Amino acid sequence: MSHHTVHPSALAVRGAGYEVDGAKLIADVDLDVAPGEFVGVIGPNGAGKSTLLRTVHRVLRPTAGTVRIDGDDLWALPPRALARRMAAVLQENVAEFDLTVEEVVAMGRSPHKRLFSADNDDDRRLVMTSLELVGAAHLGPRGYPSLSGGEKQRVLLARALTQEPALLVLDEPTNHLDIAHQMEVLSVVRRLGTSVLAVLHDLNLAALYCDRLYVLAEGRVAASGTPAEVLTPGLLADVYHVRADVEVHPLTGAPNVVLLPPE
Repeated sequence: MSHHTVHPSALAVRGAGYEVDGAKLIADVDLDVAPGEFVGVIGPNGAGKSTLLRTVHRVLRPTAGTVRIDGDDLWALPPRALARRMAAVLQENVAEFDLTVEEVVAMGRSPHKRLFSADNDDDRRLVMTSLELVGAAHLGPRGYPSLSGGEKQRVLLARALTQEPALLVLDEPTNHLDIAHQMEVLSVVRRLGTSVLAVLHDLNLAALYCDRLYVLAEGRVAASGTPAEVLTPGLLADVYHVRADVEVHPLTGAPNVVLLPPE
C-alpha cells in the first residue's frame, strides 16, 4: 500500500449518554478501541448503535459522559484536526455529489491541505490506491450520481481511506453490498491496520472480522468481549429473541451462528 504510515488511535468512551426529550437513546456506555483493534457494535434495531457512532463521529454531542481519542476530548478538537485523525462512513453519508468518483474520493484529502490548494501527484496516487483497495478503480471517471448503492458505498469508503485516518468509524459498511463485496470491504479495512469501530448487522461477519464486540440492547451495553465470549445462544435469546446454535467453525476458528426457526 502506498498509504503513508498511520499510527492507529485509541478511542475511549466513558459513561456516554444521549437523550432527546427525556428519552435515553443510549445510556452509561463504556467502550474502548485499542490502537489497531477492529471493534464491532452489534444489537437489534433501535438499540442505539447509530446514535453511539454519531456521538463518536461528532454528529451528536453526548448529553452525558466523554469521548476521547488518544486522551484528547474529541469535542474540544478543531474539526480539521479531528478529520486528520478520524474518518467515517455513516448511513446518512449517501449524499448526492454532482462530481466524478475521483473528485468525491479526493475530498478525503482536504483536512491535510491548505484551503484551495490543488491536488498534487501524491494526492492523485492516494486517490487511485484507495479506489483500487475497495475494488472501484474502474469507476474513477464516472459521475457519482450514476452509481448503484453498492458502488457508492465503496466510493465513500475510498474517500474515508484517502483521509488516512488513525481511526475509522463505519456504520453498516456492507449495507448495500453483495456477499463477495462485503467480505472484500471488511478484509480491506482489516488489512489497513487502523483502529476501527464498526456497526455490523451480520453476526457471522462480525465474528469473522472483529477482535472484540459490544452488544447494545435498549441503549446500554448488554455484553462485550471476544466474538466467542459474546455470541452465545443465551445472549442471542436474551438480546435478539432468537433461537440459535453456535459452533466454532473448523475452517475459520470463529464462532458460527446458525439461527433456528422458533419452536
